[in-house]
Amino acid sequence: MKNINHFLKISLSLTLFCLMSFVTFAQVKKTASVEGINEYTLDNGLKVLLFQDNSSQTITVNITYQVGSRHEGYGEKGMAHLLEHMVFKGTPNHPNIPEELSSHGARPNGSTYYDRTNYFETFNATDENLDWALDLEADRMVNSYIAKKDLESEFSVVRNEFESGENSPSNVLRLKVINSAYLWHNYGQATIGNKSDIERVPIENLQAFYKKYYRPDNAVLMITGKFEPEKTLALVQKKFGGIKNPETPLRDVPTIEPAQDGEKRVTVSRVGDLQIVSVLYHLPAGSHEDYAALQVAEQILTDEPSGRLYKALVNEKKASGIWSYSPFTKEPSFLYMNVDVPSDKSLAEAESTTLNLLDDLSKNPVTEEEVNRAKSNILKQYDQISRNSAYLGTYMSEFIGAGDWRLSFIQRDRVEKMTVDKVNAAIQRYLINTNRTVGEFLPTKTPIRVEIEHTEGLNDLVTNYKGKEGLGTGEAFDVSYENIQKRLDTGVLQKKPIEYGFIKKDNRGETVTLSFAIRNGSLENLMNKGVVASYTARMLNKGTTTKSRQDIEDKLSAIKSSVYFSGSNGRLTANIISTKENLTEALNLMTDMIKNPVFDAEELEKMKTQALASIEENKTDPQFLASRKLGLINQKYKKGHPLYNMTIDEEIEAIKNVSVADLKDYHKNFYGISNSATLTAIGNIDEKGLKDYFDKEFGDYSSSLPFTPVKNEYSENTPANEKILTPDKKNAFTLGTLSFECSQDNDDYAALQIAGEIFGGGFLNSRIATRLRQQDGVSYGAGGMVRVDDNKSDKNSMALIYAIYAPENAAKVQTGFKEEIARFIDGGITEEELKSAVNGWVQEQNVSRAKDNELLRLLNNNMYYDRDMMFQKSIEDKVTALTVADVNAAIKKYFKTLDNWTVVNAGDFENFEIKNGDKKVD
Repeated sequence: MKNINHFLKISLSLTLFCLMSFVTFAQVKKTASVEGINEYTLDNGLKVLLFQDNSSQTITVNITYQVGSRHEGYGEKGMAHLLEHMVFKGTPNHPNIPEELSSHGARPNGSTYYDRTNYFETFNATDENLDWALDLEADRMVNSYIAKKDLESEFSVVRNEFESGENSPSNVLRLKVINSAYLWHNYGQATIGNKSDIERVPIENLQAFYKKYYRPDNAVLMITGKFEPEKTLALVQKKFGGIKNPETPLRDVPTIEPAQDGEKRVTVSRVGDLQIVSVLYHLPAGSHEDYAALQVAEQILTDEPSGRLYKALVNEKKASGIWSYSPFTKEPSFLYMNVDVPSDKSLAEAESTTLNLLDDLSKNPVTEEEVNRAKSNILKQYDQISRNSAYLGTYMSEFIGAGDWRLSFIQRDRVEKMTVDKVNAAIQRYLINTNRTVGEFLPTKTPIRVEIEHTEGLNDLVTNYKGKEGLGTGEAFDVSYENIQKRLDTGVLQKKPIEYGFIKKDNRGETVTLSFAIRNGSLENLMNKGVVASYTARMLNKGTTTKSRQDIEDKLSAIKSSVYFSGSNGRLTANIISTKENLTEALNLMTDMIKNPVFDAEELEKMKTQALASIEENKTDPQFLASRKLGLINQKYKKGHPLYNMTIDEEIEAIKNVSVADLKDYHKNFYGISNSATLTAIGNIDEKGLKDYFDKEFGDYSSSLPFTPVKNEYSENTPANEKILTPDKKNAFTLGTLSFECSQDNDDYAALQIAGEIFGGGFLNSRIATRLRQQDGVSYGAGGMVRVDDNKSDKNSMALIYAIYAPENAAKVQTGFKEEIARFIDGGITEEELKSAVNGWVQEQNVSRAKDNELLRLLNNNMYYDRDMMFQKSIEDKVTALTVADVNAAIKKYFKTLDNWTVVNAGDFENFEIKNGDKKVD
């Protein structure tokens, strides 16, 4: 994407199609309305969903095309996903889409699944940004280049993405099992495709696929956030109304998958340490009423800690963990369950336990208590999604792909009305051994088969659906630094030195986000604690002296709230997501968990087993090993120091050594208020009520260990370029760091922010990403960043680079890094790069401040470092005033050539060389 001319070499037919695309303007008709989402339809068939949320201060534009891997033909596996990549390559009016996305500060992406492909961007809520985003999506609906020269570079990027999945044993097994479960239907094919089709797809096939499916009558445009509906609708009509559909209508002829004749079995043998057993059952489509019953059944079987399989496998120490999923698809779907079995456990025993429990469901049907618990958990998730308008905009893509966006509400209602009889009936019909895939063929004289029908009458199901009362639109909250500072209520509580910061605002759904942090201890107190601090925090939700782990989960589901804990080195942070109505109950739960944890030995053992299994699974993973090695090369602390970088063996030993006594001792000494604690909350809050609550509940909650921060001062990194061999891994990983002395209080901070964006940030638009992905086509994921220390005493900052790639491209990756870093230092940046990066950075800050969870983190950080919002405003003022000379001076001051970086390369390099310049790295 070097210049516009680079992209104007497109076929005459595509050019004519482009010129004919915007001729007449359609009328817009309102066709449905459910719980605040209004549907409109243009004359050309485009459906438009508007969902207003004034409290978000951002806008998300998400367009979903009803085409996915299900629609691919012979030799075209992976085409829908490959096309998703190609649509980011530009149009005549938008020749450099990654640059535009970065310059507008957008948070964008695209994704492909069985039934749909979607593209979205979340950005600061301005008229200019909305006009740009709609113009972009309208233009690339029909005018994307889809050029051969781009395909030649992009197919290797997609191949690299495919190969990255090949590194994961669980992913490999999952794809093999799904593939074996289907005879004919494309749900049996991985959305990523297969390597040979990705490499050999003709450009003509890709162009034909694009022209066939990317059209108004096959798309749904959803806009969520802060906007004016009438004005936005007129803008949509202007941008999309004149786009014509191809003359040939779309016909969706489903493939009818025959009933399975008996249990299937699959065995995969590859390099790795963790054993896995998995089970797949064929299920009906998401629109089928039985799908809701089976979603409840899945929760009953696999939920942690109440799930039957979880109890039988993890509680009984036969497995380390279990997870599952069941895609919400347009045509008959499946339920997939994965059981992780450490190498010191019996795979055969885990498998027999799993299958025996599943087969025994007919004799031991699920209970009403289990159904009600599962319903509460699922409905809590639906509720929290509905309160997040940015996520809701992309979440709807799954239901659009499955037939209609209203299915999301219908599915929620079905779960809410679900009965124990319906769940057991669905289990009896679908979760039978002849309908599953785990392994070998078993002959029988009397086969039992389940014919799974397609949903009939989908249009009738959704047409008259009205839904429930919406959650409102919330307050239009100004996210300027000045307004945030003005609305911020700050101070210190009366009984304890708990510094607070509250922003009361009317959120959609009366949502509240709260964070409470306590800090205690010094370096002397924290020596030789290992992983005890983090395990103490992670055990808080596993039961208290008055409530079991299950009681806590059930209560949180009932009040549709979440409480999360994290802890390290004398610090504990509790985060709550709740509502005005339920906040007090959520706070009571949080307080009980902090003050009265039971530290159950069995729960600790399960947590340790899961952690050890995770390490075991990652022992051969290139990314895991490279990041570990990097920390060891730059080790600057002695063993026992809280910031010491452990080896894998040392971490395993530390985990094994954690005991209940350790947790109780740490809790006794480090939990309580000494001289450092912060409380922040945003949303529909009662400030006085919060102050009174924390004064009452924590006024007498004390720790005798005053907090003194553990220093992590700047030190030079060790120059290195090392190699780790990871046999039989299809993807390699390179990670590099360069340390430098600087803090956010330094005058160079603003210039370093922009230098980092241009060097490695942005959406596919940085120097590193452009070179390794866009230009050389050797890496699916490549980039870098600059991290500048908050602490003006430590000044421990660094630049970072990374790339994921096929091992045979190792030399090209090294050359790319070496040349781009040198070019960055020697040539600096351009005026165009500066303008785009500054604009994008400023808008990205606006987007971040518009998200309550991110604003909360910023407020916490400011209180800890004794700052206010004017500190951030001063940084933005410096950023907007930057010149090319300012940024180039910072680059020359802080950046060094690749020879000075610490670089670790991990991959199957047995037959390939890694070169640092002309020198082979062994």
